[in-house]
Amino acid sequence: MTEHPDLAGLQRRLAEFAAARDWQRFHTPKNLVSALSVEAAELVEIFQWLTPEESARVMDDPGTAHRVTDEVADVLAYLLQLCEVLGVDPLAALAAKIERNEGRFPVPGAGDAP
Repeated sequence: MTEHPDLAGLQRRLAEFAAARDWQRFHTPKNLVSALSVEAAELVEIFQWLTPEESARVMDDPGTAHRVTDEVADVLAYLLQLCEVLGVDPLAALAAKIERNEGRFPVPGAGDAP
């Protein structure tokens, strides 16, 4: 099994990458969220005219799978950089959101008596 890098390590690598190129001055929240939106749109573009069935098989084609993987990486990179700049812990934010959604959207029939 391949070992995956930790989130903090990836954020550090992204920060070092940007620092080595003197790009931090461009990494404002506004610019990062704009770039995130563009990358998310590029991901949407891959699926835009596919049927639901075709979209479910998108990873079967190596060329398309590579494009999807690259765009997912771009979206995640900008999201992690935005979180770093804003001081948001993305895993804690997600855990809190899931918890709120579990309260907002209970499982149908879970409160019903047998």
